[in-house]
Amino acid sequence: MPSNERRYVIKLGCPDRTGIVARIASFLTEAGGWIVEADYHSDPDTNWFFTRQEVRADSLPFGVEELRARFAEVARQLSPLSDWSIIDTGVRRRVVILVSKEGHCLYDLLGRVHGGELDVDVRGVIGNHTDLADITRAHGIPFHHVPFPPGDPEGKAAAFAQLSQLVDAADPDAIVLARFMQVLPAELCARWAGRALNIHHSFLPSFVGARPYHQAHKRGVKLIGATCHYVTAELDAGPIIEQNVIRVDHGDSVADMVRKGRDIEKVVLAGGLRAHLQGRILVHGNKTVVF
Repeated sequence: MPSNERRYVIKLGCPDRTGIVARIASFLTEAGGWIVEADYHSDPDTNWFFTRQEVRADSLPFGVEELRARFAEVARQLSPLSDWSIIDTGVRRRVVILVSKEGHCLYDLLGRVHGGELDVDVRGVIGNHTDLADITRAHGIPFHHVPFPPGDPEGKAAAFAQLSQLVDAADPDAIVLARFMQVLPAELCARWAGRALNIHHSFLPSFVGARPYHQAHKRGVKLIGATCHYVTAELDAGPIIEQNVIRVDHGDSVADMVRKGRDIEKVVLAGGLRAHLQGRILVHGNKTVVF
């Protein structure tokens, strides 16, 4: 990208107090940093402060590693509990996608990548079925088949071990569960915390279990939607990144609701992934701030 478009994205969360904004601003000013975007949020419920700032990379006389080294001291001075990171937008972000049989989310993501809307490096797609292998390879992306034998706990554990090796080898910035119909074990949830994103219908917890659209149809719901969230050991209960809804009415069949639900899932998953890759999400406990 042109040098004047390359950014260093600084994210920081820490206990709230006076002087945080001034300290960060003075640090960047002294280094010659040109701030092009700055967001702040103070949460009175948790007494936690959040900020995200974009700095023109060409305004600094040093690179991102030196920036990280210097900012580490600033973060430490603000609080030993500071949680911070710095992203270099000049480095393409790496993504691995996990799938099963349903392809609508994968098709959408691959289309956005192909069209340049998501400028990411999809390092691979891993599926526990082969249904989506051809579309993946048609986009020039490796597809890995990792079968999960039903009713075989040892076989499933071995499958997750193989899957984790494939994912970790790609060193991804995001692991996207694009309708991946397997529950990640707690060990992987912990290892991929803050990087693994999932999508589910927003009927939860009202319509849990199988055939949620059939359940909702019988209840005559008027809104359906989807939730993109980070993966945690508690199923479908991780920090929420993005949500949206679409209206339905008495004239919609179950098939209509499924189709509309898939449409909103695609939009929400893509929006959540984009926010994650742009460093717009700060997590504190089970809550997110999305700038």
